[in-house]
Amino acid sequence: MIYLSLGSNLGDRAENLRVARELLAEALQAEPVCSAVLETDAIGFEGPAFLNQVIGFESDIAPEALLDRCQEIEEKLGRPRHAATYDPATGRRLYNNRTIDIDILIYNDLEYHTDRLTLPHPQVQSRPFVRTLLDNIKQRNNL
Repeated sequence: MIYLSLGSNLGDRAENLRVARELLAEALQAEPVCSAVLETDAIGFEGPAFLNQVIGFESDIAPEALLDRCQEIEEKLGRPRHAATYDPATGRRLYNNRTIDIDILIYNDLEYHTDRLTLPHPQVQSRPFVRTLLDNIKQRNNL
């Protein structure tokens, strides 16, 4: 099973999640299973609260191709292309508001690392809401 996290803190957050799910289902030709939606404070910056959700699906898409699809959908929903940026003084990653954020959390049992993508996602264990939503999706869908 491949698990993605969806997050939105700008505009109609619930609609942003819905459209992202729809576009992902279309792009991947797979109907996702979904966790509940959870509202969380912005982490790492001051901003509006996020709506977050985890979705899971089966697919044979390659990890880098999946990343490309996720980034295309982010762009389509108003998030400009981005690369991680870091504070030069502290080395900490800088975060900001976004209409949609799509992260690949887990790709089956694959451990994978390139300049563009690390799997499992390095923040799965450090973000309690991600673990909560992963547990929720598995319980809700008997996975």
